[in-house]
Amino acid sequence: MRLSPKLLIGLGLLVVFGYFLQDLVLGNDQFAAGINKVRKEKNDAFRRAKDSPLTAAQRDQFDSLRYFLPDKEYVVDARLERSTTGETLQIPLTDGKTESYLRWGRATFELGGAPRQLTVLLKLDDKDGKLFIPFTDKTNGFDTYGGGRYLDVVLPPDGEDEVRLDFNQAYNPYCAYGAGFACPVPPAENRLTVEVKAGEKSFPEAAH
Repeated sequence: MRLSPKLLIGLGLLVVFGYFLQDLVLGNDQFAAGINKVRKEKNDAFRRAKDSPLTAAQRDQFDSLRYFLPDKEYVVDARLERSTTGETLQIPLTDGKTESYLRWGRATFELGGAPRQLTVLLKLDDKDGKLFIPFTDKTNGFDTYGGGRYLDVVLPPDGEDEVRLDFNQAYNPYCAYGAGFACPVPPAENRLTVEVKAGEKSFPEAAH
């Protein structure tokens, strides 16, 4: 039996679509699995006295931190503009003191259908080569910790002008778990006027 050219084309398109759909589903599963693995490791660390910001009483009751479901919509490619001034900022801490950070640059990206930007900092005594992005958004005080959250980004190689921001990795400062910590306060310029429904939610004891 000879198949018509139109039928062959139709079958070919179905095969291509099938591969595309399989790749999409598997890709999403792998993405979620990677995020959930990191979260499980953090939960395990919070149960250990030497690694945890929780008190002994909190650890006795601790089950898991709360998170939004992994969502690729909150993984964005940002354009980096590196600062050439070498400006040092004194970032306020929650205990009234300050901490010194280098204004490393600015990340510009699109989120929620609009352009956004965040100031990128580097702690002056940093030893792990990561950029620091403290930020607030419209979920703070509701689904997430009222004082804002943080992102860490690996320092890009010289000459690179893009960085990937994964808000699924947004995490709470230690101040979200107890009053005995001093945490950097996100600067006013890092207030996002959009809900970032990704990453860590408020600590269970403070949940609404």
